Amino acid sequence: MSGFRYADDLLTVFPTTRGGVIHAAGLENGPSPAVFADRFRDQQKKVKDDLGDTPLSELPSISAWRSTFTRFGVKPTQHRSAAEALLRRLVKQGEIPSINLLVDLANLTSITHRLPVAVFDQAEVAGVTTVRFATGDERFVDLASDDITVPDPGEVIFVDDAGSVSARRWCWRQSRQSAARESTVEALITVEGHHPEAEPDVTAALEDLLGLLAFHQPESRVTFDLLTPGHAEFLRG
Repeated sequence: MSGFRYADDLLTVFPTTRGGVIHAAGLENGPSPAVFADRFRDQQKKVKDDLGDTPLSELPSISAWRSTFTRFGVKPTQHRSAAEALLRRLVKQGEIPSINLLVDLANLTSITHRLPVAVFDQAEVAGVTTVRFATGDERFVDLASDDITVPDPGEVIFVDDAGSVSARRWCWRQSRQSAARESTVEALITVEGHHPEAEPDVTAALEDLLGLLAFHQPESRVTFDLLTPGHAEFLRG
């Protein structure tokens, strides 16, 4: 059994959670082709122009993530949600560097919809990935490190059935083993929100991701779902 779920006690505390999830197999990752690189570059300019001088903290989706972080004990200006960190980089540095096609697809969708989008390589995942409160007994290896650390008890994590953490502080940072790389052939892609319009916004972002995968990964096999407190599991036998 594999898949993605939200723990019941997490949704009791955060009933605003809306999560789009895609499982994609048969992927062929690598550098972004020129046609996509041009689109990504053009969209970055458009988003930067649209934002203008608006503080990121005033965007409804970003404000909601800040409140969510605060509620599980994380200072949102010290550990920023992935969407805010990406937009902040775009505003301050003027561009977002290309990593690889899958990451670039996620980043394009993230800046367009102002929502965190993550791509998790599934090669080393054991069973189902659950979003839940950490006990402090789980294991995490940062993207830039070989050292095993543990999350703080009570922080929100993405964790598999073996206790391996693929993301800390909900959507702050991924693990090294979960990062999409050129060898990625199977991935779980998530997009999440908490603001009042999260459900339609997550749905729109999910549709964009599906369209991008259909165009740039036409041989991939894709399944997807929208998760809510009333439908909190996306399981695959």
